[in-house]
Amino acid sequence: MTEKKLTLHLDFHSGLPIYTQIVNQIQSQVANKIIKPGDQLPTVRALASDLRVNFNTVARAYRILNEARIISTQQGRGTYITEMPPPMVSEKLRHESLAALTQRFIAEAFRLGFSEREVSQMVRDKLKLNKEAPIKE
Repeated sequence: MTEKKLTLHLDFHSGLPIYTQIVNQIQSQVANKIIKPGDQLPTVRALASDLRVNFNTVARAYRILNEARIISTQQGRGTYITEMPPPMVSEKLRHESLAALTQRFIAEAFRLGFSEREVSQMVRDKLKLNKEAPIKE
């Protein structure tokens, strides 16, 4: 079980908190079997240094992943990917990310002077448009 070099791409201008980006990307890499149960992750300090972010940002991401049972930190040994967590845990993280993204969108729309009605109508229109012609990523 050697330390696995994480490949994380942070977008400092996305509005999505950095710790959330770290959580989402590690969770995605686990789900896609890029990193596997038993793989060791970098220490909080090492990852913070590599990403050039605050130590507390990475610590928060690791704490969330630990609470979700995606990782396990063993004092003096390191941080490891655990067995796959129950789907409900992953779903909870997805919903938390969506809630944060939605809150930022709403706050920015209000900051730009749009009314609640305008924001609601735009969301409905875009959802309808996406249903008719799904966006391919």
